Amino acid sequence: MALDAPEWDRPLVWIHGDLDARNLLVRERQITGVVDWGAVCIGDPACDLKVAWAVLDAHTRPIFRELLEIDDATWARGRGWALSQAMIALPYYLHTYPVIVHEAWGWLDEALADA
Repeated sequence: MALDAPEWDRPLVWIHGDLDARNLLVRERQITGVVDWGAVCIGDPACDLKVAWAVLDAHTRPIFRELLEIDDATWARGRGWALSQAMIALPYYLHTYPVIVHEAWGWLDEALADA
């Protein structure tokens, strides 16, 4: 589905490039900041939608999507981004960073559940 989605055809936007729980600062259940700006660049905003599968669940994801008014193609590319990042992280960190491996399994589970 992600591969079939039309490419982003609007102006490129600033993206963080690595939005997940490790890079969000939270206080009293509210996001108060974002850290690790090493991958910041301009591109397709779908990249930052990985957060929908990396942090949110099946109940909160639709609310997030509705509030941001995300079109079907961008949402599909975002889901593809989450799948891609999980598949890259799993073998890369398998023996060195068990926390990310655990998180990546969660991203994968959430993204596949939305199929």
